[in-house]
Amino acid sequence: MSDRDRSQCVCVRLASLIGHGSWSKVKAYQFPAILLVTALLASCASGPQETVEEVELLAFPPPPDEARLIYEMTLVSSSQVTADEDSAWRAMITGEVDRGEGFAKPFDVSVCRGTVYVSDTVRRRVLVFDFPARRFYRIGEDKPGALYKPLGIATDAQCRLYVADASLHRVMVFGKSGNFVGAIGGPDWFHNLSHVTVKPDGSRLYIVDTGGVDTQDHRVRVFDGLSGEHLRDIGTRGTAEGEFNLPRDVELAPDGKLYVVDGGNFRVQVFEEDGTFVRAFGSVGSRYGQFSRPKGIALDPAGHIYVSDTAFGNFQIFNSQGQLLMFVGGRSNQPGPARYTLPAGIDVDEDGRVYFVDQFFRKLDIYRPAGLARQEGYLSGLATDDAASTHSDESW
Repeated sequence: MSDRDRSQCVCVRLASLIGHGSWSKVKAYQFPAILLVTALLASCASGPQETVEEVELLAFPPPPDEARLIYEMTLVSSSQVTADEDSAWRAMITGEVDRGEGFAKPFDVSVCRGTVYVSDTVRRRVLVFDFPARRFYRIGEDKPGALYKPLGIATDAQCRLYVADASLHRVMVFGKSGNFVGAIGGPDWFHNLSHVTVKPDGSRLYIVDTGGVDTQDHRVRVFDGLSGEHLRDIGTRGTAEGEFNLPRDVELAPDGKLYVVDGGNFRVQVFEEDGTFVRAFGSVGSRYGQFSRPKGIALDPAGHIYVSDTAFGNFQIFNSQGQLLMFVGGRSNQPGPARYTLPAGIDVDEDGRVYFVDQFFRKLDIYRPAGLARQEGYLSGLATDDAASTHSDESW
């Protein structure tokens, strides 16, 4: 919609409001609002007097290189999902702002068909932002599905939600609507439960036990997602291939391979589904492609690997062989797009949009592929600009 079209839309709505019978019975305190409306209507006669300059897209990598990802928005509040037309008009006329519900300390994110799930360790809930339905709700408030310290989360192809709860030492399972389905594990199964991933059909769960200084149980535990039966373990404490030192996160690739963030060994290890070691990439350091404090991991539909690094304040993108493609963001003590102090969880949705959590700034930054227009995909309802991306949709 152009600026002129928006102006005409405002004029029509204001005129209809004034023409409504209830405006003839105004109170004294309502006159400032009426004066504002009158002024706005006066401006309608001549239309907009100045052209609004377009904001330059924040793209990665920056020009002159061809853009691959474009910053789209920062999610901080439920009002960004549930705000309706009446709320927008109240804000314009009275100054009343619906601030909604925000994050306290977000940790991880998982996205399924436009529904964004964010675990919050202080609120002790998973906050759910259902963009297609324009709905916000919480998961984990009531027993028997009450959550106490939700950390890593994952969704399967049916949008069932799996939550690794560090205090309960269990993975809690919920239906798409937030109904509690069941739990896997318990205090006897995990020393330091941190993350979970699941096969698309829900048949296998891969659960990270980060361990600690007093145990050799630094591992990924595999469970049957339907029966809850423990099937096998992958890894133990160590530095050799297939061994871990404080594993942090785990993710399944489209080809079935398992990717594990081996935090204390500053690398990502790759396994077959049965636990057979395939390869590893990464090392400790401050150069591109190295890690300082790797934390979260995600994979896109093409098999590219996204690894968040808390110390670097960014996420790096690798191809399936572990070769660095690019990085996004940087460490900063000032909030803003692509600025991070304590980044954590990361996910990539079916459209290739990237969702990146920062605990300190209490936000979720969203990026879209350069070849995907803002009006496209599961978050198409976010479209507020007219121009689609003109960048090509070529492969990396």
